Amino acid sequence: MERKVFTELRGDDAVELNEALSRIGFRRSQNVVYRPSCEGCNACVSVRVLAQRFTPSQTQRRILRRNDDIEVSICEPWTTPEQFDLLRAYLGQRHPEGGMTRMDAYDYAEMVEQTPVNTLVIEYREPSVDGRQGRLIGCCLTDRQADGLSMVYSFFDPAHPTRSGLGTFIIMDHIRQATAAALDFVYLGYWIEGCERMSYKARFRPIERLTTRGWKPVEIAETAA
Repeated sequence: MERKVFTELRGDDAVELNEALSRIGFRRSQNVVYRPSCEGCNACVSVRVLAQRFTPSQTQRRILRRNDDIEVSICEPWTTPEQFDLLRAYLGQRHPEGGMTRMDAYDYAEMVEQTPVNTLVIEYREPSVDGRQGRLIGCCLTDRQADGLSMVYSFFDPAHPTRSGLGTFIIMDHIRQATAAALDFVYLGYWIEGCERMSYKARFRPIERLTTRGWKPVEIAETAA
């Protein structure tokens, strides 16, 4: 039985509260921050990439080269039908049994626009042609914090015929943006050691996990597992 502890973000100190709680493993969803608090289980742990020390692997460098023409736009947290259509396609292929598949356009607008903190929508598009904006192929709802970027939720075209690795590219772009802004971390949310669907997070090294003794490096043996 899943159990969470949560609190509402409101008032003049919402930004400071969100940032303080994110450093001890909380994640934001609209105007609420939460953390798993299951009885007898602590498998879900927060992880963050050390942006200033990140070195891409050979595979990650290939993904960067393959997608170096993608146009990146940093937008205000407002939704568009194009974003929602992309989200539906992503959920339908990657998470068909997940609860988010029941979201409608109004639910999506609440997810993005109901934010009491410094939130951005980062869009990833194919190159413009003849002055026309390229097709949207990736998107990320991101919180900018004093110490880094927190990737609240990202989605992309999972069936793009020529651009495999879009999810990896979006994370590396956040690392690039954090580095350029002199921010230390990119927060990737929760990771479960040994969970195949979450294994991609541990490939962005160096990466830290939150423990009862603070943030500690994820060891190579853990990433291999």
